[in-house]
Amino acid sequence: MTDKGLTYAQAGVDIDAGNAMVETIKPLVRTTRRPGADAEIGGFGGLFDLRAAGFKDPILVAANDGVGTKVKIAIETGRHTTIGIDLVAMCVNDIIVQGAEPLFFLDYYATGKLVPGIGADIVRGIAEGCRQAGCALIGGETAEMPGLYAGGDYDLAGFAVGAAERGTLLPRDGIVPGDVVLGLRSSGVHSNGFSLVRRIVAKTGLSWDAPAPFAQGLSLGEALLEPTRIYVKPLLAALAATDGIKALAHITGGGFPDNLPRVLPDGIGIEIDLSAVAPPPVFGWLAREGGVSEPEMLRTFNCGIGMVVVAEAGRADAAVEALGSAGEAPVRLGRITERGPEPVTFIGALAF
Repeated sequence: MTDKGLTYAQAGVDIDAGNAMVETIKPLVRTTRRPGADAEIGGFGGLFDLRAAGFKDPILVAANDGVGTKVKIAIETGRHTTIGIDLVAMCVNDIIVQGAEPLFFLDYYATGKLVPGIGADIVRGIAEGCRQAGCALIGGETAEMPGLYAGGDYDLAGFAVGAAERGTLLPRDGIVPGDVVLGLRSSGVHSNGFSLVRRIVAKTGLSWDAPAPFAQGLSLGEALLEPTRIYVKPLLAALAATDGIKALAHITGGGFPDNLPRVLPDGIGIEIDLSAVAPPPVFGWLAREGGVSEPEMLRTFNCGIGMVVVAEAGRADAAVEALGSAGEAPVRLGRITERGPEPVTFIGALAF
């Protein structure tokens, strides 16, 4: 008698494809090994040994994030190898700003139809991001959900855990008027504001494979998929070289106005000289084509500064030197002030 019962595969979920993807990505995952984790996957949970990582009295710091609608550009262009870098970056940059070292990472990949080659490309980017951050990829989840995601659509979420020795977390006490504000350059739009970016691109009528008006030699899709910078290693090096760094702020959604106040104590403000920012050409193009005002640009995008450093006034030069030795080229953006009507005050203007 023939069994005519339905199967999970007929419902749209292919367990064999999921297993095949796991086998494909195992070598990629192993490249993220570090002290404390062997970066092997396949068990029910990932393991990490804090003692083997060199910590004596650690405080754990956790963060999770996604990539937002930037994934739509990856899907529509068929370019999936760098979106995983963005996923790691959005999590580990939030951990380093608290003075913690990212230790391990887990990902969640949800799609309507699992295509192992695409999944492997995504994990290839995640592994690269983990290597850039010095953290181990110790697990993840792939969910095939037909009916919830259409066709080849997918979404990503990431989860990172880091640690710092007790008493070393940022921001530190004692941020006072006169302290110096430094900025570290972004690679471009990073992973915020892409609902607006996509709206502007639609308004121009340009296709993703059209030449990018702001980046010679790249298509529009390639240029906008430039991955988010990961600031972990240079900032860890600078924090080890000087104790003059009091706070760090990751400039993500909300831009300068919403992210800078998160590290300021009561009664303290911050003044930013916009003429020092020097935005990359992509931001000028977005502002012009979308008719986006300067205040809206500042609250939606990083505008060229992906990380802000608050340094003690008397040790600012040492902080600049430490960051320079770690490969950064910090920009002097402004200063800490008394709190005014708004926590963040802008002088000058963005030069698009």
